[in-house]
Amino acid sequence: MTLGDFIRKSAFRNKRRSLLTVASMAFSMLLLSLLMTIWRSFYLDHGAPDSALRLICRHRVSLTFFLPNSYREKIRAIPGVQHVAPLTFYMGQWKDDRPENYFANVATDPAEYLDVAADKVVPPDQLKAWQRDQTGCIVDAHLAARHGWKIGDHIHLKGTYFPSNLELTIRGMYTIDPPNDAMYFNQKYLEESVPFLKDQSSIFSVRVDSPASVPRIGAAIDDLFRNSPQPTRSETEQTFRLDFLSMMGNVKTFILLVSGAVTFAIMLVTANTMAMSMRERTREVAVLRTLGFTSRKVLALFLSESVSMALVGGLLGILFCVGLVREIGHARGVGMPIGIHVTALTMVVAMLMAALLGILSTLLPSYQAARKSIVEGLRYLG
Repeated sequence: MTLGDFIRKSAFRNKRRSLLTVASMAFSMLLLSLLMTIWRSFYLDHGAPDSALRLICRHRVSLTFFLPNSYREKIRAIPGVQHVAPLTFYMGQWKDDRPENYFANVATDPAEYLDVAADKVVPPDQLKAWQRDQTGCIVDAHLAARHGWKIGDHIHLKGTYFPSNLELTIRGMYTIDPPNDAMYFNQKYLEESVPFLKDQSSIFSVRVDSPASVPRIGAAIDDLFRNSPQPTRSETEQTFRLDFLSMMGNVKTFILLVSGAVTFAIMLVTANTMAMSMRERTREVAVLRTLGFTSRKVLALFLSESVSMALVGGLLGILFCVGLVREIGHARGVGMPIGIHVTALTMVVAMLMAALLGILSTLLPSYQAARKSIVEGLRYLG
């Protein structure tokens, strides 16, 4: 029997307890990997490269207040601004309120929106068809494939925030990496359906000439409207997204607290399990010492057993996390960032954490068992 075979057989000698230990480690690493993935997606990812050229200009007080469309040309006149498109979040409901049927639906100006959002690619003939049809819309090709939509299909949206229902016709499909599963339609159609929205928009999406110009242009926009009845707040798309997240509370602290609690709890569970195993194997340790195993080698054997179980559990947890995140990414309406995925770095960190927990939880009981004298170990009856 090789040393590896001995470690494997010893680690899973009590199959029920070993499997429960592996399962608890797998669940903990699943939760820890998921929290790390959410943290990275919200706070570290900066979005697609094209988003670095865009600013979001909104009402300084709240998104519930609208901005006059007259601001659009004033913003366009600022040096460095290339394009400005109005956006109004309609938040209509398609079919029902189930998460799988949710998608963002936004009113905008078809004539200029794709100049601002240049990372969305629409065939020229479909773009012209959208611009000619006031009740037309474009949808993400990924969203269309998911619901089986085709060019020319009619989509009925029920107003949930605005007191008006919309009948839209799909005139084009755009592609973007990663998909954002959204729909865009003509703002004039929304203004005709909801009279109090006339000449108003939720936000303005501003495209600038270079990423270096973003801070300067953002400050210039806010200075321009500082003393107006509707002051503005201009920010990057990433900051705008985090503002939405902040409405849910201090998510950053919540993620940190849960991650710490998970790590501490699984270390206690694993330490208790390994301590029980060490007590049961006190006489076995004495026999190994009698056969010539040194205290250091006995300690290394027990640590190897613990780490092997921890790594198996960690690997299973990561695999489950990858599948779960993939499902979350496909289910729009759950509040997760677009393109969320588990990175290789997250996997490596989770595996290292699992190995570290395996070592820390076993180190003390293994050391105590390895240091016990042979005679004391052979007399142990526990």
